[in-house]
Amino acid sequence: MQILMTKAAAERVRGKVAAIAPDAQIITLAPGGLLEIDGAPTAAESASPEIAWMSVDALFAGLAPAMTDLISAGSVKWAQVAAAGLDRPMFTTMMAAGVRLSKGVAQSPPIAEYVVSHALSLLHPIAEQAAKQRAHAWERVNFREIASTRWMLIGYGAIGHLIAQRIKPFGVDLTAVRRATDADTLADRSILLSEAGSLLPQMDVVVLACALNDETRKLANAEFFAAMKPGAILINIARGGVVDETALRDALDRDQPAHAVLDVFETEPLPTDSWLWDHPKVRVTAHTSNAGDGNTARGDAQFLANIKRYLAGEAPSNEAHKSEVGL
Repeated sequence: MQILMTKAAAERVRGKVAAIAPDAQIITLAPGGLLEIDGAPTAAESASPEIAWMSVDALFAGLAPAMTDLISAGSVKWAQVAAAGLDRPMFTTMMAAGVRLSKGVAQSPPIAEYVVSHALSLLHPIAEQAAKQRAHAWERVNFREIASTRWMLIGYGAIGHLIAQRIKPFGVDLTAVRRATDADTLADRSILLSEAGSLLPQMDVVVLACALNDETRKLANAEFFAAMKPGAILINIARGGVVDETALRDALDRDQPAHAVLDVFETEPLPTDSWLWDHPKVRVTAHTSNAGDGNTARGDAQFLANIKRYLAGEAPSNEAHKSEVGL
């Protein structure tokens, strides 16, 4: 059996893969498209991997197109990918070729921390307190307690669940918007997306953590914002296409929402002349909510655990459905 991964990933996990699958050959892909089998250069036609690991190295090193071609060539049966969202065409290509995909969860902890950090810094008047300090003004600044706030998580996968784990100890009231309304130990209620509009007027914090698809494209539109509670906070760590940015600009003028924390945008990189950069009610980050320092180690661990499951004839964790890529 052959396993395809980047050369950088192989340097990290080669020994651990050997302990799990002693007879496996590791095929590595390096920048420039160089393929090696166990360290020896080889031609593409000599490679017939059954398993593939498209780690974050492949994405950042520009190797995703070449790896997509290799994964979709016909021999790969299962691939672990670093991405949590599968809206890029390369994932459709892989699954259309019959490849089973497991989505990454390594970036979920830093994204959850990003959401909670920004929300708490806006709920608590930290900026106003700092301004009083700069002015040497001994003045009281009142604030709303987090425990009295109501949150809505639109999307309740791995990321949404970790956000819930972090905010529930504060005592917030949590509504989870998900595909099924099964009871959840963290959410105070679970509802379908079709029901979200009726509860939006009650929400102090609304987090978009859903996949981008036909149902969620431009979900946060003029009607959505008109239903939001004045003074609410909107946080988007899903995809830029979930938000109608023109409608958001008008909504911010009405304080519906009063603040928008945006890590993803309709056009990326965000154009330098975009109004979003300088709007006083908007926080812009460059699609880096996932930029935690533990992603690589967590990604490798997920891949290794899933190799064990695959070889044991079990379904790898976090396996994607064809509907997620439009098939």
